[in-house]
Amino acid sequence: MSKLEHIAQAAWRIRRFAVRMGEVQGQGYVGQALGYADVLATAYAHALQLRPEDPEWDGRDRFLLSHGHYAIAFYAALIEAGIIPESELETYGSDDSRLPMSGMASYTPGMEMSGGSLGQGLPIAVGMALGLRHRGNPAFVYNSMSDGELDEGSTWEAALSAAHHGLGNLICLVDINNQQADGPSGKVLGFEPLADKWAAFGWHVQRVDGNHLPAVVRAFDTARSLAEPRPRVILCDTLMGCGVPFLEARDKNHFIRVDPPEWQQALDVLDANRP
Repeated sequence: MSKLEHIAQAAWRIRRFAVRMGEVQGQGYVGQALGYADVLATAYAHALQLRPEDPEWDGRDRFLLSHGHYAIAFYAALIEAGIIPESELETYGSDDSRLPMSGMASYTPGMEMSGGSLGQGLPIAVGMALGLRHRGNPAFVYNSMSDGELDEGSTWEAALSAAHHGLGNLICLVDINNQQADGPSGKVLGFEPLADKWAAFGWHVQRVDGNHLPAVVRAFDTARSLAEPRPRVILCDTLMGCGVPFLEARDKNHFIRVDPPEWQQALDVLDANRP
């Protein structure tokens, strides 16, 4: 099996895990999970240095889920990575579960921060990256964030700080699906030309189709291999609901509620297109 085939199958399983968790509650941020699965699969099945049996291993790469409402997608990636057992997905969002509906570091192995208050992840990532460098730890810090977080001043303050300190161990991933709770992200607060903005802040910038796996893998590999001492950002244009056409076509799929039979229909569609 080739590297790309391995990652593609991981992305397919991540999508299935997310749909199954959505079915447990009958609702959830499943559109984001389907759209971001290729990025998470590349991270957890290819790029990150981890020990699934020891999620707090000091040599691990840190992956911060700033957009805490993507927790359903993140849990699916942790299950795929073997950090959380698949049996726990049936507890998603339930009392005393290690898988609450928004990411909380105190509950979930492999969760580096309690996200959800948008704009917090990148400032924390800057501090982590600085700390690792001072300690001589070669691990990378990945900050995963939504395009809605581009509205937050703290994001841009942190971007300036990262470039000022030459944090070559920091990689930011931005999911650009152009949706947030109040409407299309670009209409709530315009952010283009986005690549030019990050470059002007001193970052190495790549923009890719976040659902084209070869491009995503190349971008991750490039970000890790750069010798220059500056932070790196990968801007990932993704399609909400990717892989399930009847969810892709919804005008509003920021938070998905579907009729009970549709969960199985979504799984059937994914299974029919298994890589």
